[in-house]
Amino acid sequence: MSIDIKAPQFPESVAEGSVASWHKRPGEACRRDEVVADIETDKVVLEVVAPADGTIAEILKEAGATVLSQEVIARFVAGATAGAPDGAATPAAEAAAPAADAGGAGPAARLAAAERGVDPAQVKGSGKGGRVTREDVLAHAPQALPRRHPLQRRQRRVPPRSRRRRRPRCRWRAAHRVVSSGACR
Repeated sequence: MSIDIKAPQFPESVAEGSVASWHKRPGEACRRDEVVADIETDKVVLEVVAPADGTIAEILKEAGATVLSQEVIARFVAGATAGAPDGAATPAAEAAAPAADAGGAGPAARLAAAERGVDPAQVKGSGKGGRVTREDVLAHAPQALPRRHPLQRRQRRVPPRSRRRRRPRCRWRAAHRVVSSGACR
């Protein structure tokens, strides 16, 4: 599908700009939102990005040409890769298909799965795009693994006396004076 790449909307006080440089040549593959050209005005340099994954078919305004706001500067073929026909699928689209099937698990689902000792990949997802939700994990494994009793505490390790940091002498003296003056009663 052919798409026109237009110069961006210029600020109100700017009437025209010039194409400073092209980052992609015709036939070169580019990804969505990748910078393909720079347009320089008297106040700012604007970036023109690719509207989708594909290739640039034709450049209508070469570097140095003057362009107006919203003027067509190039033609873009969406979904085509360099040297491939228009109907061919991109490798990125083919790689994204298995990832969509795998789904994934949100943070709450991963936490619930860890508490229950379940691998989120083994749970069938019912969320958007097959995503595993917390409810899916709870339905798959309703019982959590046993945890320590909440009143049990871990034994705190106290470092040996030789490792303790010594209080500086001036602090010790200040503390001693406060205590001996009777201000702490």
